[in-house]
Amino acid sequence: MDFNGQVIWITGASSGIGAGLALALDRLGAKLVLSSRNEAALEQVRAGCNRPVDHLVLPLDLAEPRDFPSLAQRVRQLCGRIDLLVNNGGVSQRALALEASVESERTIMEVDYFGPVALTKAVMPIMRAQGGGRIVVISSVMGYVGTPGRSSYAAAKHALHGYFDSLRAEVWRDNIKVTLVCPGYVKTAVSANALRADGSQHGQTDETHQRGISVERCVRAMIRGIRNDREEIAVGGFEVSAIYLKRWMPWLFSRIVRRIGFNTGRQQQP
Repeated sequence: MDFNGQVIWITGASSGIGAGLALALDRLGAKLVLSSRNEAALEQVRAGCNRPVDHLVLPLDLAEPRDFPSLAQRVRQLCGRIDLLVNNGGVSQRALALEASVESERTIMEVDYFGPVALTKAVMPIMRAQGGGRIVVISSVMGYVGTPGRSSYAAAKHALHGYFDSLRAEVWRDNIKVTLVCPGYVKTAVSANALRADGSQHGQTDETHQRGISVERCVRAMIRGIRNDREEIAVGGFEVSAIYLKRWMPWLFSRIVRRIGFNTGRQQQP
């Protein structure tokens, strides 16, 4: 896939993987639509691009799907088409299953699952009308496994796999392709922004993410995989092996995951 001249819509583009991907695709000649809730941060990302005037900042809240059809039509009107949608926006979790509030769990499912699904459904008619496109979904290693403190996050990522695997099987005749990306630990603010049991932010970066791979390495693997028409891309450190351990030796994975400690973060709460 040649990204030059392609219209690429990225959610969660204000920081982390989304921002890194935007900067890389800008260098490859893509025309970008940058979305998240933080308009000021999106403008900073656009300003950091080589061709900021070629890109569109479009604030979006993944928990407000009623706005998606009109936003998709606005992108089509301003950019002419949508070649690639990157469903990158999301929120993680740091809470034990029996302690997490229902409200926090619903927020995670709205943002991580229902939001990407609704935005994809808003974009799909445009892709069909133009003769094709690609949907990229940023899932996680947690789309395959479950660990302490991540029950709803893992549920949302598992759900993404089921939905988009099914969608891929339905839309290939329309020349629409689907790629699932499963990062492990990446040096981003995902753990600091994660929701605790009461719905407040975790507020600290976990050691695992401090030791994670760089955003640039993650983005390079994503771009390489999309160019090579991969259906799934797993990128990260040793933790990525959990995908294969769970598949081929589930009993061993179960023994290992029981030993994983989880800090509820209560000592950081006011």
